[in-house]
Amino acid sequence: MPTHDRFGHENNIPPERILATSHGRRLIDTLLEHTPHLASDTIAYELESNLPKEFGDRCKSIRGAIELLQRLDKIFPGDRRWGIVTSGTYSLASQWLDMFGMPIPDVFITAEKVGRGKPDPEGYLLGRTLLSADESARKTVVFEDAPAGIRAGKAAGAIVIGIVSTHSKGEVLDAGADFVVTDLGDVEVAREGDSDEFVIRVLREA
Repeated sequence: MPTHDRFGHENNIPPERILATSHGRRLIDTLLEHTPHLASDTIAYELESNLPKEFGDRCKSIRGAIELLQRLDKIFPGDRRWGIVTSGTYSLASQWLDMFGMPIPDVFITAEKVGRGKPDPEGYLLGRTLLSADESARKTVVFEDAPAGIRAGKAAGAIVIGIVSTHSKGEVLDAGADFVVTDLGDVEVAREGDSDEFVIRVLREA
């Protein structure tokens, strides 16, 4: 039985209600909404830590995601220009990265590192600061597939590329995405001439 189904049945909450409000948000915030008496970092950690072991064989990375990050690292060797801002705990997110053979970046904002989760922009603002991104221009690009994350990225002043993986194109657009793609195979990154900058191009919208 999937975790949200099991948790819902154990606490008399319709699983579909949990699913409708949980994607892209910190688990601690979902617990506060549905079961305040169980809302603790310890319980959130315990619930999330086993997910990769239980369901890892059913999961796959979004097409093009790993290649895009590898391309960025190749363009700027030794100068990583990307980070991760996730609503998952460190345990959950680091296990997923390890499963897909990806390094943990220096800028790795997990649920424990912010006081307010998505759709609040705190995580993305912190990530931008740690990446030393230019705050005077819209030079931060966020890739998101959850409405809560899209709203967080927009509130942080970033350009948001929404991915249609778990929500419909309409839901992604309604959340405020600037561009919508089916997956990251529809996006390319390249160095801008001989400059110290790069460009991200959307090759095909969903």
